[in-house]
Amino acid sequence: MTKAAELIFDVDLEQFEEKVLIASKDTPILVDLWAEWCSPCLVIAPILKQLIEEYNGELKLAKVEVDEDENMKLAGRYQVRGFPTVLLIINGEETARFSGAKSLSFLRDFVEEHSGTSA
Repeated sequence: MTKAAELIFDVDLEQFEEKVLIASKDTPILVDLWAEWCSPCLVIAPILKQLIEEYNGELKLAKVEVDEDENMKLAGRYQVRGFPTVLLIINGEETARFSGAKSLSFLRDFVEEHSGTSA
């Protein structure tokens, strides 16, 4: 598995507890709840990838495609109202979130403010 594949990965409802909630006890994880039909989701995807690369292993990205039936349950669990919604999970808990496409500078500030980690 490549370094990028370890830091940016797809996850579904079945894997969410292990790959996100438990894993976030070691490394903060951004969870990108997105949909294929969502234009802002497609806009933010490369920006999130760039952010993860800047953090060089100090932050991971889990991508949850909500078009898949079971994954909609995750959107319901976290009361997602729009897409994309990005959650910051630390120590198994949601610590912050935002919705919509955002700039790289916004993402840097968001992570630093809510996790204390900077790139």
